Amino acid sequence: MNASRTLATAARVLTQLRHDRRTIALLLLIPVVMITLLHFVFDASPQTFDSIGASLLGIFPLITMFLVTSIATLRERTSGTLERLLAMPLAKADLIAGYALAFGALAVVQSALATGFSLWLLDLDVVGSPWLLLLIALLDALLGTALGLFVSAFAASEFQAVQFMPAVIFPQLLLCGLFTPRDTMQPVLEAISNVLPMSYAVDGMNEVLRHTDITVTFIRDATIVATCALLVLTLGAATLRRRTA
Repeated sequence: MNASRTLATAARVLTQLRHDRRTIALLLLIPVVMITLLHFVFDASPQTFDSIGASLLGIFPLITMFLVTSIATLRERTSGTLERLLAMPLAKADLIAGYALAFGALAVVQSALATGFSLWLLDLDVVGSPWLLLLIALLDALLGTALGLFVSAFAASEFQAVQFMPAVIFPQLLLCGLFTPRDTMQPVLEAISNVLPMSYAVDGMNEVLRHTDITVTFIRDATIVATCALLVLTLGAATLRRRTA
C-alpha cells in the first residue's frame, strides 16, 4: 500500500463530497436531528432518554455512514470512475484505504458533533467519560463505512444499495439489545445477536453509561467493533473488480 496514493484518493473523495451539500447535511445533521427528536419524545422521562440516547449515539452514525458510503461508492462504480482508477497503478488496498480515510474523517466530525450536542445541549447523562462515548460512536461510524463499501459491490444501482439496508442493518437493530436485553431473547436469537457487531456497539455505549472507569467489557466491545470494521474493509478490497458489471 502506497501512502501518497491513499492520501490522494482520500483527498479526491473529500473534494467531491464537499460539493454535495445534501450528503454533507445527511452526514452531519441527521444524527443531531434524530437525537434531538428523541430527547423531546422522552421529555417527561429523562432516564429513558439517557438509557436509549446513549445507544442511539452509536447506531445513528453507523446507519448514516452505511447509506452514504454505499451510495457514493456505487456511484463511482457505475460511472466508470472506479474502473479508470483501477486501470492506473493504484492497488486495491490504496483505493479502499483512501475511501475509508475520507469517510472516516467525516465520521470523526459527525460523531463529535452528535456526541457533543447530546451531552452539552440535550443534557444526556452518562456516568463514564464523554471521550469513551465518542470513541465508540466513532468506531460505529467506521463500521458503517466499512459495511457500505462492502455491500456496494453487490448492487447494480443506488436503489439496490438502499435495499441492502433492511438485510444488513435492520436485523442488527432489532437484535442489538436496544429494545430488550439480549440475554432475555430466545436462545437462537441471542446466539445470532452474539455475532452481530452492532450488539457490541450498544454494549459498549451501555458500559460508558453505567461505569465511571474503563471496564474489561468496554475494551472487549470496542475491540470487537474495530476488528469487524477492519475485517469488512478487507472483504471490501477483495470485492473490487477492474470491470464494472
